[in-house]
Amino acid sequence: MSSKPGPKPRRDTTAGRVLDEASRRRRARKALEALEQDNFHDDPHGDLVMSKKAPKFSDQLEVRGGGRRKKQKHSAEYFKLKYRKTFSQLVEEAQSVHPDPPNYLSAQAESSKLPERHFCAVCGFPSNYTCISCGTRYCCVRCLGTHKDTRCLKWTA
Repeated sequence: MSSKPGPKPRRDTTAGRVLDEASRRRRARKALEALEQDNFHDDPHGDLVMSKKAPKFSDQLEVRGGGRRKKQKHSAEYFKLKYRKTFSQLVEEAQSVHPDPPNYLSAQAESSKLPERHFCAVCGFPSNYTCISCGTRYCCVRCLGTHKDTRCLKWTA
């Protein structure tokens, strides 16, 4: 019998590490900052110049009886993108228009009489379990696997 043992599987050194509450908060803050950075970027196609030879698919056919084309009006979506405001700009604008309470900055609600609900970070269903290493909620083994593959090891301290 000359059976060679196969290669030993590599053990991930960070997989079994349990993080304290401060490290969990730091990871969560880093994740939120990364998401915020993804939201604020320039349009990659904003500076493209159209060629005269390129076909124009948005042009409408000319209507009989009139030799002129009607001027195409911009849609509401165009103005939403052109005059986009950040959340902080919207809050500041609302504060200047309505400085007296109640407004966004002065609004408060009393604590809930019901217990806090926990939801799975992967699928959004109610969750009963917590990841040992990072404290994120999950609802089943399948979601735990997805969490470990995509989220848990990504935000190392």
